[in-house]
Amino acid sequence: MQKKRVKMIFPVPMSEATRPLVESQLPPGIQRPDIEVAFVGAGSTITLADSYYDMALMELSVIQAGLQAEAEGFDAVCINTVSDSGLAALRSRLSIPVLSPGQSAFHLASMMGHKFSILTMWERWLPLYRKGLKEYGLESRLASIRSIEVRPDTEALLAGKEDVVFARLEAAARLAIEEDGADVIVLGSTTMHQSHAWLAERLPVPVLNPGVVAYKLCELFLDLGLCHSKKAYPSPESLKDGAFM
Repeated sequence: MQKKRVKMIFPVPMSEATRPLVESQLPPGIQRPDIEVAFVGAGSTITLADSYYDMALMELSVIQAGLQAEAEGFDAVCINTVSDSGLAALRSRLSIPVLSPGQSAFHLASMMGHKFSILTMWERWLPLYRKGLKEYGLESRLASIRSIEVRPDTEALLAGKEDVVFARLEAAARLAIEEDGADVIVLGSTTMHQSHAWLAERLPVPVLNPGVVAYKLCELFLDLGLCHSKKAYPSPESLKDGAFM
C-alpha cells in the first residue's frame, strides 16, 4: 500500500539545528507507518509574529510553502503554527485537506470542557489568538489567556530554558485553572511543544499540544476521505501563484 504524505509547514525557515527540535513534535509513537510526514520551513526571514506586520509576512510565507503541495503529491497540508497563517488561502487554492493547530486545538478543547485557557509565551501573541477565536466563534468558550512573558525562540524553541520556563508555565496554568475557571489548557504555540509532557503530568486538567492535535486531525481526514468544503473555500477562477514566488 502506498503511503499517504502530509506536508507539515513550520512558519519560518528551519536551520539544521532547529529541524530535529521541530520534528520531535511527532515522535515515532505518534506517527503511523502508513503516513509520511515532511517538515518544511517557510519563507526566508525569521518572524516572531510580534506584530500585525510580522503576522502578514508569516501568512505570505506559509501560503508560498503550501501552494504546490498538491502538485508535489502530498495528500494533506498541516500548518504548524497556532496563528493558523495561510489556512483560508490554502484551503481555497488546494483540493486536499488543510488543517491548522489553532482551529483544531480550540475546537477540541471546547469538546473536552466548558472553558479553556491558552498558555502563551508573551503578550505580543494575543492578537493572533483573538483573531482566530473570533473567526471560529469560540470567544465565549475562552476562560483566559495567560502569558509568562518570555521572549520566544524560533531556533532553539524551549531547549536550555526548561528549568525556568516549565515552572512559569505550570504556575500560569494553575492560575488559569484556579482563578479563571479553565477546564482545559491549550499551549499557545507549536514552539512550546517540549513543555507538553511535563505539564500534562502535573496539571489536573487536560493539556493540548496543538501541533499534534492538527496532525492527528490530518490522519482522521485522510482515513475518512474528508476535506474542507469548497463552498466555504471556493477555488480561484484563475491561478496567480506567481504573485507569491
